[in-house]
Amino acid sequence: MQTNKPQAKQQPAIRPNSRWTTITTSPYFVYVLIAPLFLILLAYVIYPFFQTFLQSVKLEGAFSFKNYARFFSLDHTSNLEALWNSVYISVLSVITCGIVGVAMAFLLERYEFPGRKILSVLAIVPMALPPLIGVLSFSFLYGDSGIIPRALQKLFDLDHAPLALKGIWGVIVVHTFTMYTYFYMTASTAIRGLDPSLEEAAANLGAGRLLIWRRVILPMLTPAIIAASLLVFMISMASYTAPLVFGIDRTLTMQIYLSRTNGDLDMAATQSTLLSIVSILFLIMMRWYQNARNYQNMSKGVSVHRTEVKSKAGKYTAMVLSFIATLVLMLPILVIVLLSFSEDSTWTVQVLPPEYTLQHFKDLFTDPKTWRPIANSFKMSFVATIGNLLFGVAAAYAIVRMKFKGKTLLDILIMLPWALPGTVVAVNLITAFSEPNVFSFNQVLIGSFWILPLAYFVRHLPLIFRSTSSTLMQMDSSVEEAARNLGASWWYSFRRVVFPMALSGILAGTLLAMVEGLGEFVASILLYTNNTTPMSVEIFQRMYAFEFGTACAYGVLQIVMIILVLFVSRKLTGGNAGSAI
Repeated sequence: MQTNKPQAKQQPAIRPNSRWTTITTSPYFVYVLIAPLFLILLAYVIYPFFQTFLQSVKLEGAFSFKNYARFFSLDHTSNLEALWNSVYISVLSVITCGIVGVAMAFLLERYEFPGRKILSVLAIVPMALPPLIGVLSFSFLYGDSGIIPRALQKLFDLDHAPLALKGIWGVIVVHTFTMYTYFYMTASTAIRGLDPSLEEAAANLGAGRLLIWRRVILPMLTPAIIAASLLVFMISMASYTAPLVFGIDRTLTMQIYLSRTNGDLDMAATQSTLLSIVSILFLIMMRWYQNARNYQNMSKGVSVHRTEVKSKAGKYTAMVLSFIATLVLMLPILVIVLLSFSEDSTWTVQVLPPEYTLQHFKDLFTDPKTWRPIANSFKMSFVATIGNLLFGVAAAYAIVRMKFKGKTLLDILIMLPWALPGTVVAVNLITAFSEPNVFSFNQVLIGSFWILPLAYFVRHLPLIFRSTSSTLMQMDSSVEEAARNLGASWWYSFRRVVFPMALSGILAGTLLAMVEGLGEFVASILLYTNNTTPMSVEIFQRMYAFEFGTACAYGVLQIVMIILVLFVSRKLTGGNAGSAI
C-alpha cells in the first residue's frame, strides 16, 4: 500500500491519456501555436509596411509612380543626396566599427598586458549610453561649442575652436564610438572559440602573419562580423539624432521627418519604402555571403591562451595606451554626469558650467511635470515588453524545437524589424492606423496611448526572440523528450523543464527590450503627443530649450538603468550576453 501512494499522487500530473495530452501530441497542434504568431506579424509588421507602399504608389486615388519619379528627379536632388549620404555614412560606419571592434576584441582576448582587465570592462561602456544621450555627450565634448575645443581655444588663444566635430565625419566618429561594441561583443565570443592549432598549422606550412589573418582568422570570424555588420548598418541607416546635431540635413531619416512634419505624407511613404528596400537588400546580401561559404570549425583543439607582453617597452606602451583608452571611454559618461548638476541656461560661452545644483535630481521624482515623461516611458515600455516576452518566447520555441511548414518564413518575418529603421516603423504605423481597421479593433491608434507601445513592440520584436532562441539552441532537447516519454503533457514539460532552463536567456532579452524601450527616440519623435511624451523626447526638448542640466539628469537615470541591465544580463548569461546579437 505504501508503494502505491506516491504513484497515485503523481498520476494526475503526467496522465498520458488526458484530452490535453491528445491535443498536444497531434501533428496539427504546432499550427495552433504558430497561427497567432503569424497573425501578429501580419497585423503589425506586414500590413503597416504594405499600407505605406500603397500610399507611395497612389496619387489622388490612382495608381502612379510619380512619387518615385519625384524622388529620383535630377531637377530637385535633395532626396538623391539624402539616399547617397545615408548609404555612405552606414557603409563607413560598418567599416570603422568593424576595424575598432574586431581589433579591440583580438587585443583583449589574445594578449595579457597591464590594464587589460580594466579595458575589458570599459570596452562595453558605450552600451551604457542611450543613442540620444551618446550623441549629446559627444556634442558637449567635441562639438563646435564643446568643452575640449573651447578649452584648446582658450589655452592657445585661438580665434576659432580647433578639432571640433561636425558634418559627416562627426557622425562617423559618434557612430564608431557608440556602435563598435556590437563587433567587439560578437568577435570576442568567436575569438574565445578559435582553435590555435589552425594558426599553428598554417604557420608551420610557411604562412606569414598577414596571410594567417586573411585566410584563417577572419574567415572563422565571418559569421560574427556579418551579424554585427547587419546591426550597425541598419542602426546607421536609422540614425536621426547624430545627423541632426552635427548639421547634416540630407539623410533619409531627416527627409522623412521633414516630409512628415510638412504634411507631404505621400513623399514620406516613398522615402520610407526606399529606406526599407535599401536595408532589406543589405540584409539579403550579407546573408547570401554568409551562406555561400562554410565557416564551421572541424578541429577539436582547445581555445587560445593569452600571450603575455614581456618587454619593458611593450608594458609601458600598453599602460599609457590603456590609460588613454580608459579616459576616452569614460569621458562621454563623465560629461553627462557633470552637466546633470549644472544650472539650466547658465552654460553659454564658458569652458565648463559656472553654476551647479542638486535640484534636477530632486525634480525627477518630486516635480509632477518632470516625472511625467519618466512614468510615460516606464508604462509604455512595460506594456511593449510584456507583448515581446509572450511573442518572443513562443516564436523562439516554435522555430528551435518544432517542425512545421513555413518555419523559414516565420524566422524572416520576425527578424524583418531589424531591417526597418525607427522612422520607417513610425511612418508605417501612421499610415496603417490613422483610420479604424480590424487590426486596431476599429479604433484610431494615432494620437492614443497605445501607438507608442505598439511601435516599441515592433521595434524590439527580435530582442527576446534572439536571446531565447540562442539559449534554447544550447539546451539538450533530450531532457524535454525524456519528460514527454514519461507521460508529461506538452504544457507541463514546457512549464517545468524548458522554461526554467531557458530562463536566463529570456530574462536577459526581456531586460534589454525594456531598457531599449525606455531610451527609444527615433520612432517616438514622430508618434508622441503632449500627453504621451516619453523620456527620450523630453531630453531632446529640454536640450533645445538650453535646459542642459535637466536633460542630462534624465540621461544619468537612463545610463544607470542600462548599466544595471548589462550587469544583470552578463550574470544571467555567464558573460556571453553578446552572443545573442
